[in-house]
Amino acid sequence: MRRAEPQWGTVISVDVRDPIGADPLDDLFSWFRRVDDLFSTWRPETEISRIGRGDMEPCAAQQEVRDVLAACADLKRETNGAFDIGYGRKLETLQPGQAAIDPSGYVKGWAVGEAAGRLAAAGFENFSIGAGGDVVVRGGPDPADAHSLWRVGVRHPWEPKQVSMVLGLRDFSCATSGRYERGEHVVDPRDGSAVTGLVSATVIGPDLGIADAYATALLVLGEDGLPWLVSHPGYDAVVITSDQRVVLTPGLERVRLS
Repeated sequence: MRRAEPQWGTVISVDVRDPIGADPLDDLFSWFRRVDDLFSTWRPETEISRIGRGDMEPCAAQQEVRDVLAACADLKRETNGAFDIGYGRKLETLQPGQAAIDPSGYVKGWAVGEAAGRLAAAGFENFSIGAGGDVVVRGGPDPADAHSLWRVGVRHPWEPKQVSMVLGLRDFSCATSGRYERGEHVVDPRDGSAVTGLVSATVIGPDLGIADAYATALLVLGEDGLPWLVSHPGYDAVVITSDQRVVLTPGLERVRLS
């Protein structure tokens, strides 16, 4: 069963390869809508927008919001500030879509990972879920072949309709952060300087929310951040530099198909 719907400013696609008796996807897409209702920075009534304005205390928020804020606080410490959802508080004015608190660099991956957990809990073993540059896969595309691999494309930073490489994955997550979406508006939250060294960073690992945040942090840290990334067991990366070099960690090289 395949289904795709626009959400979060992108398209969320779900591809389930197991035999399906009842449609499990209505509940899944209801979850995606709930995430938008809680975390959209474009809507003033969401809890994350209200917290950013000071209209709501974090302790009064829904459990999902409190969990995300706690995870993002941990990630800020872990990345020494390279991942910081509170950068907007340093700005005198906020542009549309900007927020004093913006956990988008974690929430998309976290929400897709949560959706994967729901499918797995319902007994499904072979599926993929993708939202923009974030993908989680379980099992393989051919349930009859225990060695089949999902082919996950990494977007080409200069050719939007092309991929820069294809990865072969099972039971893994993949997240990409790139300057091609916001251009020179990507900044280092530690000092507000423009990020220039990397054009894109792709991280693979077991947890999509963490991979998403690590990709954002790696874009800020630059090529020198790769040793930091691989110090985290289970996570690997490929980065594309502004001078068009492609740098892969050993674990990423092992899953590269083309």
